[in-house]
Amino acid sequence: MEVLFSLPALALLAVLGVSSVKITNGGRSMLVERLGKYDRQLTPGLSLVLPMVERIVSNESLKERVLDIPPQQCITRDNVSIEVDAVVYWQLLEHAKAYYALDNLKSAMVNLVLTQIRSEMGKLDLDQTFSTRSEVNEVLLRELDQATDPWGVKVTRVELRDIQPSKGVQQAMEMQMSAEREKRAAVLRSEGERESQVNAAKGRAEALVLDAKAKQEAVLLDADAQAKQQLLLARARAESAAQLAAVIDSHPAAAEGLRLLLAKDWMAMGQAMAASKGGSVLMVDPQSPASLLAALKGLQEKGGS
Repeated sequence: MEVLFSLPALALLAVLGVSSVKITNGGRSMLVERLGKYDRQLTPGLSLVLPMVERIVSNESLKERVLDIPPQQCITRDNVSIEVDAVVYWQLLEHAKAYYALDNLKSAMVNLVLTQIRSEMGKLDLDQTFSTRSEVNEVLLRELDQATDPWGVKVTRVELRDIQPSKGVQQAMEMQMSAEREKRAAVLRSEGERESQVNAAKGRAEALVLDAKAKQEAVLLDADAQAKQQLLLARARAESAAQLAAVIDSHPAAAEGLRLLLAKDWMAMGQAMAASKGGSVLMVDPQSPASLLAALKGLQEKGGS
C-alpha cells in the first residue's frame, strides 16, 4: 500500500518538476506572476517557476518588428481627399511596462499611427504631401517615439508607403501635367524657331558685310591700278620729255629740225583754222618749240570737238 502511494506521489512530483522548468529563447522575454502579482522577467536561458504559485503571463519577442498600417482616408489642408498607408518599425524595450500599460499593444499602436498621419496630412497641401514625404516621415517618427515611450516601446522608423488621391483628383492632375508638357513643348518650339530666324538673319547680315567688303576691296584695287597706271604714264612722259630736252641741248641742229617740223604742223593747223566756220586764233612764240607744241595740241583738241 505504501509502494502504491509513493508511485503516484513520485509521478506528481516529476510532473511538477518538469513544469517548473522554463527555457527562454534568445531575443524573447517572459513575464512571471506570483499569486496574480507581477514578480519578475525571465531572461534567455533556463529558469525555474514554482508550480501552482507562479505562472507565465506573457511571452514576447524583443526583436525589431514591422507594423503594417492599413490605408487611411485623410483630408489635406486644401480640402483634397487622399488615401495614405504606412509601415512602422518598432521594438519592445520594456516588456512589463507594455504588458501592464495596454491591453492590446498592436491595436493601440495602429490607432496612434493613423491619428498622427491624419494630423500631419491636414497640415499640408496636396503638392506638399508628395514633395515633403521624407520630412513627414521624420515628424511621424519623432512624435510616435515620444507617444509610445510610456509603453516601453521604441519606434525606430516610419515610412509613408503610398499616397493615393481620389480618382477625380488624379484625372485633374493628369490634365494639369498634360497641359504643362504641351506648354513646355510650345516654348521649346518657339525658342527653336526664334533661334532659326536669328541664325538666318545673322547669315544674311554676314553675307551683306562680306559683299560690301568685297566691293570695297575691288574699288580700292581698281583705284590703285589706275593710280599706278597714271604714275607710270607720267613717269614715261617725264622721261620722254627729259630725253627730248637732253637731245635738243646736246644737238642744236636737232632743235632746228624740231622747229621746222613744228612749223610744218603749224601751217597745216593754220589751214585747218582757216577752213573752220567760226575761225580760230593761235598765239605762239615761234622761237619756243614747247609753246608751239602746246598751242597746236590745244587747237587740235578744239577742232576735234
